[in-house]
Amino acid sequence: MTWRPYYQGDGRQREVPLAAPPPWRTFPRNSQHRQYQPPAGLIDAVNAALHLRRPLLVTGPAGSGKSTVIEQVSHELDLGDVLRWHITSRSNLSEALYRYDALGRIHAQNLQNTVSRRSHLRAGRKGSARSRDDIAPFLQLGPLGTALLPAERPRALLIDEIDKSDLDLPSDLLEVLERGEYEIPELVRYRRHRAEIRLWSSRNTHTIESGKVQCTQFPFIVLTSNGERDFPPPFLRRCIRYTMPQLTAPLLRNIVQAHFDGEITGESEQLIQEFADRVAGGNHLAIDQLLNAVALLSDTQELQGEQRESLHELLTRELSRA
Repeated sequence: MTWRPYYQGDGRQREVPLAAPPPWRTFPRNSQHRQYQPPAGLIDAVNAALHLRRPLLVTGPAGSGKSTVIEQVSHELDLGDVLRWHITSRSNLSEALYRYDALGRIHAQNLQNTVSRRSHLRAGRKGSARSRDDIAPFLQLGPLGTALLPAERPRALLIDEIDKSDLDLPSDLLEVLERGEYEIPELVRYRRHRAEIRLWSSRNTHTIESGKVQCTQFPFIVLTSNGERDFPPPFLRRCIRYTMPQLTAPLLRNIVQAHFDGEITGESEQLIQEFADRVAGGNHLAIDQLLNAVALLSDTQELQGEQRESLHELLTRELSRA
């Protein structure tokens, strides 16, 4: 990648063509299954989780590649698109299973009633028409709810940054992950036996009977944690646990080679070694910071001296600093 100063800071408008982005910043986002380099022990941990039908809990610092492994597993085993549940402090089990737009349903019923009354008045009939009581359009399965649908092959589900959740969420997950089933109360009480419900991140639907869902193939679930909290023993015993190893120069070299599809140059080697030394010294850094530095600073004659050092510091600032 050649360094180009697009922005000049003089307020003058120019037509400047932008260079192609690095491969990991193209959109729609491409899967990184070819570039991912699993560290030692992770392949065994994945296979243990697949054999035992248990969730895989991967712990490691931010930016260490925890969440990318599921893309590679899903591609190799043809498990379909990865379902993603990104955890925040407000995340709860109910929204992961399904989402019900109660206000939208009320609004649609009121609108339908208004249209029906006007039609009756124009036709000279008395009375009010009964609105269509169809709940299905206002329900959508969440990522976990979709992953637990009956299927011939397991689905792949990423539960990202579980340690960001409310304290009760890991315990709330226990029953669902153990039994592989759940209920949708609104459908249990529904007057119709069957309902076509939309899936997560898809326009497809699935027929749910009597409001109950029971998986036939337990999904391949990867939970990621930054190691910022402890989890209750009942939750941990239901998971296969793996801790990401410290980033070393050989591992980083393999990652850089996979992303840039070429040999490591002298400048790239120096950037990798400096990065590895900082990580070993306790600095909190992410792999994509190294990729950014290699993309901008390697084999670039336009960047020299103080400007190059300044950009290097900008791209590889420690994550624990503002």
